[in-house]
Amino acid sequence: MTLYSVLFVCLGNICRSPMAEAAFNAEVNKRKLPIFVDSAGLGSWYINQPPDPRTIKEVAKHGIDIRNYRGRQIQPQDFSYFSHIIGMDHKNNHTLKELAPAPLKYKIKLLLDYVPKHKNQDIVDPYYQNEYVFSQIWFQISDACNHLAIYFEQLIS
Repeated sequence: MTLYSVLFVCLGNICRSPMAEAAFNAEVNKRKLPIFVDSAGLGSWYINQPPDPRTIKEVAKHGIDIRNYRGRQIQPQDFSYFSHIIGMDHKNNHTLKELAPAPLKYKIKLLLDYVPKHKNQDIVDPYYQNEYVFSQIWFQISDACNHLAIYFEQLIS
């Protein structure tokens, strides 16, 4: 039975949020947590498109195949459906809070809020950067997803 659901959100759903979906899915599967995981973008530019090739390549280096992922735009029903909506940066979260119904805004957090030393910090958008930055972002996201999994383990136990 799925107790929780997590939606990772970035601007286009081709870089950071698919990385987070992949990294957190790996943690959920490893720990056998009852959590549904998905990702979405704020914009509509990449609906039904695969992640950025640099994202696919970086995630594949860690044994995860996301070639079948497809971008989608956040929908109004997502705010009701998902128990946790996690943005990659302050600007994403500001927009999410503008879109969310008032009683559901509490669900929106930054991914790095789950990492004690990095609370209230952004995960930089690597889109206009080189592959090295994608690698750095992967390590930041995967570490944060490990902390997020620990948070859920404590919730569930």
